[in-house]
Amino acid sequence: MQVTETLSQGLKREFKVVLPATELEERLTSELATLKDRVRINGFRPGKVPVQHLRRLYGRSVMADVVQNAVNEANRKIVDDNNLKLALDPQVQFPEDKGEVDKAMDAKADLAFTVALEVLPNFELADLSDVSVRKLTAPVSDADLQEALERMAKQNRAFAAKGEGAEAALGDRVVIDFVGMIDGTPFEGGKGEGTQLELGSGSFIPGFEEQLVGAKAGEQRQVKVAFPADYQAQHLAGKDAVFDVTVKDVQAPGEVAINDDLAKGFGMESLDKLKDAVGTAIQRDYEGQSRRRLKRELLDALDAKYGFELPPSLVDQEFQGVWSQVEADMKRSNRSFADEGTSEEDAKADYRRIAERRVRLGLVLAQIGEKADIKVTDDEVTQALVERVRQFPGQEKQVWEFYRKNPQAMAEIRAPLFEEKVVDHILTQVKVAEEPVSKEALFSDGDDDAAKA
Repeated sequence: MQVTETLSQGLKREFKVVLPATELEERLTSELATLKDRVRINGFRPGKVPVQHLRRLYGRSVMADVVQNAVNEANRKIVDDNNLKLALDPQVQFPEDKGEVDKAMDAKADLAFTVALEVLPNFELADLSDVSVRKLTAPVSDADLQEALERMAKQNRAFAAKGEGAEAALGDRVVIDFVGMIDGTPFEGGKGEGTQLELGSGSFIPGFEEQLVGAKAGEQRQVKVAFPADYQAQHLAGKDAVFDVTVKDVQAPGEVAINDDLAKGFGMESLDKLKDAVGTAIQRDYEGQSRRRLKRELLDALDAKYGFELPPSLVDQEFQGVWSQVEADMKRSNRSFADEGTSEEDAKADYRRIAERRVRLGLVLAQIGEKADIKVTDDEVTQALVERVRQFPGQEKQVWEFYRKNPQAMAEIRAPLFEEKVVDHILTQVKVAEEPVSKEALFSDGDDDAAKA
């Protein structure tokens, strides 16, 4: 096997690989000799099938394996001999001349093919001693806790019938049957029976609930609404609809009581226990947001430290993933780029910069993690997988098997664990200043660009 480098330009490499006909013949003969002891052919004793007969029967299929093995061997040799770190799998190009390939497959001519590679860039890790980031912190106030408890109490309060002739008001609950129609024709998903609807909750299409204010039990009403332009069901988005509604009952909400009985409804011994649990949950939520803001600020600082060349294929791959999501979101919301105050060309440029940032930071974090010998254990991956599986109640076994049998999916579980460990490591090398802020400031999105992270 002869391997010759034919291109070294930036991060791109190309090699020409030549397998002489004599070597192809040797490899084929060796494989057929091994096959001779395994196959069973009528008329021949085991191990006594002539190699030439095997060649007539299996020569082409065995040669295909020979060539594939040679390609894999060439790829390994190229990487090892040149100490390369690949950005993506090698791209192998065989001759376009079919006759030339056929001769090689019969071991009557040399087989030449090209291996194109993109390698990862070499860069020095930057000094981070001058980097300062803020860790925003917000305490759980009594008002936050009281607001959460009131919301829980409201969601779990009882409703009772208001009585004959009583009119429905905002805050009341109505029990309704309804049939929705577009252009006089019922549509899928537009029918319901015995549906409970709290007026003013905003759980139905905008304008629907308001038209039931003042309705009485037994009354029939025609409700006219327009589906929002960004409605998730695209066949309904932006369309006018008419609902024939029958009000079965009108119910008034009971008292919102925050007491031990409320706590017991949530499986807690007392109101104090419920307050402790709710306070802990709110604090965990605040800490999660604080971590997201801290991480984003750290990544911004890292991004400003590096400007090395990026593998074009990695950027293209990342951009395609981002752009397909953008297009899907635009289609689902029935909006255009003009509606967003931009053009498709400008939007693509913006999202390509986001893709470049993601690739750059991914390479930086990978090298920092490698240098620090950061590892993710199998136990940590298993624990994360268990958490993922719990998100699919009733489908746990199928989801578990999917991940266990899919290395790429398992890599998607491992990657964020590795990233968080690397971020923790970097935070030990930079200055972190805690900054107390209000809840509103902690959750403000004025400088939040989630797409960049």
